[in-house]
Amino acid sequence: MAAELAGAGHRQTTNEAGLTLGAAEREKRAQRGRWLLSLPALVIIGFAAAGPMLIVLVYSFLTPGDYTGIKWIFSTEAWVGVVLQRDIFDDTVSIADAHLIIFWRSLKLSFTTTVLCLAVGFPTAYFIATRPPKSRNLWLFLITIPFWTNLLIRTFAIMEIVRNEGVINVVLVAFGIIDKPIQILFTDTAITLGLVYVYLPLMVLPIYASIEKLDFRLVEAGYDLYANRLRVLWRIILPLVKPGIVAGSILVFIPSIGAYVTPRLLGGGRNMMLGNLIEFQFGQGRNWPLGAALSLALLVMVMVALLVYVRFTAGRSQRHG
Repeated sequence: MAAELAGAGHRQTTNEAGLTLGAAEREKRAQRGRWLLSLPALVIIGFAAAGPMLIVLVYSFLTPGDYTGIKWIFSTEAWVGVVLQRDIFDDTVSIADAHLIIFWRSLKLSFTTTVLCLAVGFPTAYFIATRPPKSRNLWLFLITIPFWTNLLIRTFAIMEIVRNEGVINVVLVAFGIIDKPIQILFTDTAITLGLVYVYLPLMVLPIYASIEKLDFRLVEAGYDLYANRLRVLWRIILPLVKPGIVAGSILVFIPSIGAYVTPRLLGGGRNMMLGNLIEFQFGQGRNWPLGAALSLALLVMVMVALLVYVRFTAGRSQRHG
């Protein structure tokens, strides 16, 4: 009897092991199938993103051509030229003040644009999310209308608002607030206004998606516990919609730091940002390796900023449980 029970237990263990191995094999087959299905997309991403990035990396370690293009001679001069400049007469090296000023302006204007978009976009998204469901689509439609228009046309529209004979100056002069038009066009202020106008929908939409999923019973519970509006906003609403705020900030900061059209038109060529500097090196400057090195420096700046931001937000989340 004991032998029969032992044999039955052995057969059961063997069957269970066989079932486990069969499940593991099926999982491996399913995983291989998923990889095969995603292979075309991975190949396209590799050729469309990694391929050009590799070319830019190679160009950054080459020598500029005599008139344009590159020479296939290894050199690190382009990377040195990102922050340093060499005198054409005595070959001395000094800090590239112009490059550093443009780097700082790009970071400053991009951060300012992100903050202003958040300050305007959060109340806008909250307003839309708290409207009746039938009217939300209309408000979202109004927010996305600018995306239907070419970026160049939108930038020209901003120029008509901020120029000396534009809407802002005409209104201020008409009300007697100022005696003569204020120079807004071709300044950092004009560039910031243009960037906020262009990228504001990218902040509103992710925040709206987070607020729409918010359980407003938690807000009511906060009021029932005698919390004021500011405390409910700070302790309940903002922590719950933080993913939308993070996504919107990233979607605004990344394209604004590399913007080209808006700084070119509203800055008038004098208030350059990194995108304009890179275009200048590939165009009039005829220094492709330096343009490639500046492009990769911009990529590194964005990656570092994102890593610091993600690390900071993750650390705060862990501290607050």
